Amino acid sequence: MTEAPDVATAWRWLLERRPGTRGAMHDSLSVVVEAAHAEPRLRGLYPFPTHGTLHFLRSAPPWLEPGHDDFPFIVYGGPPYKVYSSGYADLLGEAATPAEAAALAVRHLPANLVMDSDASSGEIPVGGD
Repeated sequence: MTEAPDVATAWRWLLERRPGTRGAMHDSLSVVVEAAHAEPRLRGLYPFPTHGTLHFLRSAPPWLEPGHDDFPFIVYGGPPYKVYSSGYADLLGEAATPAEAAALAVRHLPANLVMDSDASSGEIPVGGD
């Protein structure tokens, strides 16, 4: 499975349910992806679905440095949708809807987080895979 080369492309591939994209064919993931994408602070992070979860990473691959996966993540397949801190250290809460889960994840992001401004604008570039 090829990982998207940048934040905006990763979101676009997930939203389009592009064949070959990690988790793209899971209906329960797509509703969480849509809700997370609606949140500008999450939209600026690299979405990474794995093992029934949607993680938000600091950058696109390659991930050579530690700390790229230190944000809250959402367990999809609900309701309820559970939101955990990095590494399942703490259950931050449960939500009845994907939108509530995304908002809960946003509330637990660092206040001083710097994001990819192109991705957080909400405009998803078209073409050029």
